This record gives sequence, structure tokens and C-alpha cells, in this order.
Amino acid sequence: MVTLKYFVDELLVPVPGAVDRYAENLAREVIRRAPANCEVVGVVSQITPEQENQLLNRLNGISDIQVAKLNHKTLAKSWQHGLFTSVFGEGLYHAPSLFAPIRAAETGGPQQTIVTVSDTRAWTHPEGLPTAEVRWQKAQLKRAWQFADAVVTPTHALAEQVGELFEFRDRLRVVPGAAPINVRMPDDPKLSSEIEMRLNLPGDYILSLGSLEPHRGIDRLIRALALPQLADAVLVHAGSDTFGETSIDSLCEEAGVARHRVRTLGVLTDAELAVVFHHASVFCLPATYEGIGLSVLEAFRSGTPVVHSDLPALNEVSQGASLHVSLENPETFEQRLAIALSNVLHDVELQQTLTTAGYDRAPVYSWGYSGDLVWHLHADL
Repeated sequence: MVTLKYFVDELLVPVPGAVDRYAENLAREVIRRAPANCEVVGVVSQITPEQENQLLNRLNGISDIQVAKLNHKTLAKSWQHGLFTSVFGEGLYHAPSLFAPIRAAETGGPQQTIVTVSDTRAWTHPEGLPTAEVRWQKAQLKRAWQFADAVVTPTHALAEQVGELFEFRDRLRVVPGAAPINVRMPDDPKLSSEIEMRLNLPGDYILSLGSLEPHRGIDRLIRALALPQLADAVLVHAGSDTFGETSIDSLCEEAGVARHRVRTLGVLTDAELAVVFHHASVFCLPATYEGIGLSVLEAFRSGTPVVHSDLPALNEVSQGASLHVSLENPETFEQRLAIALSNVLHDVELQQTLTTAGYDRAPVYSWGYSGDLVWHLHADL
């Protein structure tokens, strides 16, 4: 029996982001598509028995959960320096992040290790991360360059960025994501209506998603609301409404946008998020950095038109099924963003065209295909 050890720490975060959803959705398909005589065991840092049972219930078909005696922080610091890399023993390892015991072959028994890089913000946007996190990511990627059997990225655009940092050559592979499986409209229409009424959603609105970290671009989107093209538009934001000293309140005040024009919903359940996507007039992702693009695929599946900045990863995912706004000439970005959003909000034919294009594009990405890629990659190595 061949055992693949899959790191599941990302599944326990209180507020899942794109990286965590990628980790969980991929895990489910890796388990479901395990070849004959193969099994998947979840490996995780120190957790409670209740959390262990939670993982077993969420990952149907997983053979077992192997729990370390050290907590996540201790393991992360240790692995950064090449310590305790044999804590889970020998075997095949797949990590949906850089959190993995990357070690030299001569320091232990047989081990095949594949890690995942979901962004390069530690190099491109370090100001949005704690200093310790920047150091850790840089150290772990260097160890991956030295000792990992392969490094995975969710997009070819990100693979190109990682390849510019270290020369991985044919060890650098792409395993894409897809629209998150659990973010789906409830089967019961009454429940969908109840969620819509409880959230008090406007009739027409621009949807934004995620944190207020500078690279997400929510500040620029709110400034775009102050322009004449979006004078009557309403923005609905799902996610935390603060980041450090920045808040939705302060962003609206600085931009001169009436606070009632920006609705904050906070962190949503999967069902709530699906309803919010479904009823949005347009989804906007004005980021200056993005490596995955799962939210764009979710909008496509929901039939929601998409406007985003022309980042390589987002262009790769959308392939013309959206409107993109160039990041060149930053001084005019907000005006051009406002024009693009206004065009979608006021042009029914354009809305229909983008909705159809999104519906056609979404099925190109499949978690099942991604799960197969993981097994093929381990077999190739």
C-alpha cells in the first residue's frame, strides 16, 4: 500500500481564504481519486481530539490523521532551520503550502516532498506581512529549491514569478484550482431567500471580497465610487472590515464616499457567500497582486460579470471572459476602473455577454483534474 501524507493544517484556520480553500478542495479530490493500492493520510501539527474528529468528518475517505506532538508555530520555526524534519517519518508528502519538513536526502529515510507556493508577496509586497512571516517564507522557499522534489503553483503566471526567484527548472509544476465546491447556492430556495433577506442585499451592487490589505485594492475601489461614473453605485464588501489602522469607515471618509454606499457583511458562511455572489451585479477584484484567482472562478460559476485588474494570474484564469483594467498609469487607474464598472452596471447586453463567457470558462477548471495531477506528479517523481 502506497501512502501519501497530505498536510491539512490550512483546513483549521478560523476564516478561510483562497489558499485554505485551495488546500481543502484539492485534498478532497486527492483522497477521492487515489489510485488502487494507494491511500491518503492527513498530517497535522498538534491539535485537540475535537479538531482531529472535525478533520476526519470533513475529509471523507481519508485513511487516518497523524498528529504531531509539536504545535504549528514550533514546527514552522523548526523546519525553517532544518530541525525535526523526521517528525512524520518517511514517505510521500504533499503540502498545499510551504509548511512542510523539507530536508536533505542524507538526513533521514526515503522521503518525497512536494510543496506549494500560492504567492510571492514576501518578495513583492512584504509590507503587508509580518516581518517573521516574510523571513519564514523566504527561508522555506530556499529550502524547497535546495531539497524539495517539486514545487507546485496554482497558475502558470505564478510559476513564472517563482522561477525568477529560484531556478527550479522541471521541478516547477502547475496544479490549478477551481471554484470552491462548498460555495454553492442552497438546494432549498426558501433558505436562499432567507439569507438574501437577512443580509438585506441591495437590488444592484458591486461585490468585493477579502481583506483590506493594500494589495487587494479595496481602497482604490472605494475611491472609484466617488467618481461621477459610479455616483449611484453601492458596494457590498464580504470579509473583515479592518486591517491594522485601516477600516472601511476610514476609507470612505478619506474618499468622500457616504458610508451607507458601502455595505459591510463581515465573514460569511459558504452558503451566504454563494447567495451574495449570485445576486451581485458585478464582482470587482482591483488587486495589485494575486496568485490564484479562485474568486474569479466563483463569480464565473455564479453567472456574475467580473471586472479585475490585468494581473497575469487573473488574465490567465479569465482568458477574456471578464473586463480587465490595466495597472499601468496608476494615477488614472481609479477613473478607468469606474468606467469599466459603470459600463457593466448600465449595459444589459454587456452583462449578458460576460455572464455567458463566465459560464463557459468556469468548467475549464476542475478539482478532479487537479487531484489527478497531484497523483501523476508523485508517480512521475
